Amino acid sequence: MKWKWPEAARRWKGALGSYSYVLLVIAVGAALLLLPTGGRDSPGEDTPTQAEGASFDLDAFEAKLERVLSQVEGAGDTRVVLTLDGGSRQVLARNQDRDSGGGSSNTVVTVGKGSGAQEVVPLQTVAPQFRGALVVCPGGGDAATRLKLIEAVSALTGLGSDRISVCQGG
Repeated sequence: MKWKWPEAARRWKGALGSYSYVLLVIAVGAALLLLPTGGRDSPGEDTPTQAEGASFDLDAFEAKLERVLSQVEGAGDTRVVLTLDGGSRQVLARNQDRDSGGGSSNTVVTVGKGSGAQEVVPLQTVAPQFRGALVVCPGGGDAATRLKLIEAVSALTGLGSDRISVCQGG
């Protein structure tokens, strides 16, 4: 004996059959939404991370700049030395209270971390300003290569061309 679909089920089966591709796309989209997002446990070499409140890492920035400048046509293997004005600093959250007598007090906001420990609340970490840059590379004697290197260092550090020196090295 052959089993027959009820009338309502036949209508649904016919309607679903004409929209099979649409339903397939919706099912694939729902499956993609359930996949884990792109967060990685260990960052790769090209994506350095700094812990909150960590200071600016000059050596890592110089190494990254050397890798990038070595890719400039005619530069060759580059060495970079950067100098800084001061160090990195944190801007802390502050609470300003006004007294009824017209006076005011300004205190740093702290957060309790349990067992009596207190930590300040940083709003942002300001990286230090660059003072100057020296780039040494085999192609430093060529005027066109020198201009490309000065423009690249200026774009990445914010330094003016008068504070960037490019020398030819061996």
